[in-house]
Amino acid sequence: MQESVRVDAAAHQHVLEAISLAQGPARAVDPAFAARLEDHLPALCGLFHSLYGQRPDWLEQLTALVLQCAASWQERPAELKAVDAERGADPGWFQANTMLGGVCYVDRYAGTLEGVRARIPYFKELGLTYLHLMPLFLAPEPHSDGGYAVSSYRKVNPKLGTMEQLRSLAAELRANGISLVVDFIFNHTSDEHEWARKAAAGDREFSDYYWLYPDRTMPDAFEEHVREIFPENHPGSFIRTENGRWVWATFHTYQWDLNYSNPDVFRAMAGEMLFLANQGVDILRMDAVAFIWKELGTPCENLPQAHTLLQAFNAVCRLAAPSLLFKSEAIVHPDEVALYISPGECQISYNPLQMALIWESLATRDTSLLGQALKRRHNIPDGTSWVNYVRSHDDIGWTFADEDAAELGINGFDHRRFLNSFYVNRFPGSFARGVPFQDNPRTGDCRISGTTASLCGMEDNPSEAVERILLAHSVAFSTGGIPLLYLGDEVGQVNDYQYYLEKGHDTDSRWVHRPRYPAENYAHKAEARTPEGAVFAGIRRMAAVRAATPELAGIRLIDFAANHRSVLAYQRPGEDSRILALANFSDSPVILQAATFAGFAPAAVDLLSETEQDLADGLALLPRQFVWLRVTPL
Repeated sequence: MQESVRVDAAAHQHVLEAISLAQGPARAVDPAFAARLEDHLPALCGLFHSLYGQRPDWLEQLTALVLQCAASWQERPAELKAVDAERGADPGWFQANTMLGGVCYVDRYAGTLEGVRARIPYFKELGLTYLHLMPLFLAPEPHSDGGYAVSSYRKVNPKLGTMEQLRSLAAELRANGISLVVDFIFNHTSDEHEWARKAAAGDREFSDYYWLYPDRTMPDAFEEHVREIFPENHPGSFIRTENGRWVWATFHTYQWDLNYSNPDVFRAMAGEMLFLANQGVDILRMDAVAFIWKELGTPCENLPQAHTLLQAFNAVCRLAAPSLLFKSEAIVHPDEVALYISPGECQISYNPLQMALIWESLATRDTSLLGQALKRRHNIPDGTSWVNYVRSHDDIGWTFADEDAAELGINGFDHRRFLNSFYVNRFPGSFARGVPFQDNPRTGDCRISGTTASLCGMEDNPSEAVERILLAHSVAFSTGGIPLLYLGDEVGQVNDYQYYLEKGHDTDSRWVHRPRYPAENYAHKAEARTPEGAVFAGIRRMAAVRAATPELAGIRLIDFAANHRSVLAYQRPGEDSRILALANFSDSPVILQAATFAGFAPAAVDLLSETEQDLADGLALLPRQFVWLRVTPL
């Protein structure tokens, strides 16, 4: 440990001297940057040494990286530096109860970036403070993986607009109180990225940007321990290139994994990240974080170095774009998801376990697994937040831990088969109209595609579907974190059953739940008696109540025993009062006895309906009803 401290201190001094020399006697280091160097350079030195200290050039690489940060800070627009200062004074800004997120594909929801700009008045009506635009960078067609095969991080897909338009849109969103979120696909690039093209042509420098091998010796050694992610796309983790070499492609054949054991790759991707930050991006969704570090003899997932990499990227941001946040995307075991969440790694994270268990509770009418997850896995470090969602652009996978299920007498394998059957309408009495994704009839395994409305049964029974939609969102809005809406779901959009007619979509059923802008649904959003209007009114009511309720800020949650398997219950603590959330996932009324509320004063108010409740009489919940009670602990 002492030797490591000495190395880091020496590196720190070396870098400072190099910066001073590079600036020259006539140019002083920017005071704000110098202050952040003092605060964050020691951590960056330690992290970089941990990753690359075995290389003789690691210190030169670190110096080049810090000089790169200094140059990026000099280029950072004044208005973004003002945002840095403002958020530095309020580091918990993203934990406010006024936060509300929306996510969409630019082309499908608005046509172009200018179309997104035109929808800003609607975003304000809805109450959005966070807008995630799905992958919008240059990507080859048809091999784009929905934009996740990036061929340039500095060019927007010309069908959507230009980088200048993205920068302008970011500024206008910011002026309207909306933070811009984009994907940072940093595990891999498209095979048509300039780096990959040079590697394919035999350029030694860029060949080292990827995991390229002349024969099967090393690929075979790695694949002894690495699982196949998309076996129907290609077997194993490597694919053969046109010139006979083998390259790592975890996902699709046209997505080549980057080699982060090479510090040149780290510096190159840090440059892309800082470029996006300087365009006005507020939050980067860090894609496929579990896969970013490879090591022979391991599964190459969730390795300790993956966390070190994220922390190092974070330290780079603290120097050159201090208000930029990371959002982790890790659809892995719940224990592993939590490990990516910290102020120094990913400050916010998708909550895939909660999402999956909301759907599990709707299918079973039993909240035991969801309640267990809230009690055991919800609270995360101070200075961080969940992003809570009912569904995303992706499929639904059943990510609960088998050991958690076993404690409740549930066999994980059998339960997943039931859930898959239920949500693709193969189970008697199912209300869902989901579509299987990567269905394997032999094993019964699959994942689920479908819009919220279709999965809730909108095509089967609209009135009950509306209740399920709002019930599901009530959990996302009240458990703590940033609620995230897949735009169009707030007006009850259903599946696009013609998705397969679009070029490149026929083999990917996830496009069923990525419909184009549902104009007809939006035309009815003000009509409360229509399903569209009822969903919209319910979502807006939850957002308004949440924004006016201080107890719903942050993420702290306290367990509560409702003593009924169909009723999800939890508390959100405030200074003198609490919000007691109760949600009946049953299709039947439920009566909770007065003894259930013995720890509270009898007088309570349901904030959603603005009605008074006397808990001394117990509480009756209608089928699929939820309440947010402001209560006073005794």
